[in-house]
Amino acid sequence: SKGAVEAFTLSFSAEVAPLGITVNAVNPGPTDSGWMTEEVKEALRPKFGLGRIGQPADVARLVAFLASEEAGWITGQVIHSEGGFLRS
Repeated sequence: SKGAVEAFTLSFSAEVAPLGITVNAVNPGPTDSGWMTEEVKEALRPKFGLGRIGQPADVARLVAFLASEEAGWITGQVIHSEGGFLRS
């Protein structure tokens, strides 16, 4: 499904760009939104380059930026907001 989201984001952004509309997607990576047990957190924490597990507010700040005028030149992108998470 991630590939489908990426393809849709790129295709739709090209379609609506002439209307001044930007389209982007955010891949938040593992986020502690209440589902993680302490065991899961302990296993995941070392995989984050920034040393902590993502929080919902981390993703919210990125989405707020993408919705702002300051991000008006960014379109067709899938942005990984995952604190340097290693998937190995």
